[in-house]
Amino acid sequence: MRFETNKEVLDWYERQPRVLTDEFIGNINWRDVKNHPLDARFVPVLLYMRDVEALTDVYYKELLRTPTGKDPIISKFMERWNVEEVTHGELINRFLNEAGIETDEKWQTQVKKQVSRFYTINSYILTTLTNLVGKQFTATHMTFGAIHEMSTGQGYRRLMKLADHPVLTEILTGIMREESAHTRFYANIAQLELGKSPFAQKVARFVVNKFWSPVGQGAKPKKQTDYTIATLFNGKEGLDWIERNVSQKIRAFPGFDGLTKITDTISKIQNRKFA
Repeated sequence: MRFETNKEVLDWYERQPRVLTDEFIGNINWRDVKNHPLDARFVPVLLYMRDVEALTDVYYKELLRTPTGKDPIISKFMERWNVEEVTHGELINRFLNEAGIETDEKWQTQVKKQVSRFYTINSYILTTLTNLVGKQFTATHMTFGAIHEMSTGQGYRRLMKLADHPVLTEILTGIMREESAHTRFYANIAQLELGKSPFAQKVARFVVNKFWSPVGQGAKPKKQTDYTIATLFNGKEGLDWIERNVSQKIRAFPGFDGLTKITDTISKIQNRKFA
């Protein structure tokens, strides 16, 4: 399906039913979690993913202070996006608890409190600069969002494959279906916005090349980000996975032909972790 306007993208998104309904969650065989082994190396990965999902509320509030977040179409999407992402984090946390990994009842509050002061100040400065550029920056925001959603979805897919835990697979399959809808929204809005202006393309490409980092980095310590990336996308297979499922798709965006930033970043993380 090709979209001609941002409104058409929103209309499509709003027609997508929620996957992680109360019925879906209630039907998960939580008692079966402990009956299957969970490799300890995936516990930090799950904690990282849980925290990043919970931090969506922080990103949401940041974006609301910009022309992008004030756009009525994008803000309407973001309301549901925020709710769904928080649910993802809650499901991952419950899985961890059922697997015998205890977490604090107020883990969401703790995650937000642990965001560094540097990140908060830097975010405020970037938001101020974004407001100076105005609506032309929407293409950049949406491109960043598309990259983050694509890479997050692929992270879940890799974890599902590597962990090979049937209950986790069921949970991640549901999460990925919602992430897929998020990806499609971001990607289509990004391409429409990029197509409107060569200037928007130049700004977006410059910002991605200079400032893109894996989702969660900054709000979460870099060491934790590197561990997650290196664990899920290890070796040539992992790098090829990112190249095929993320980088190649972003290169199809207006103004992004030949972009290597994403694959190059993952490659550097691999080398630091496994050299």
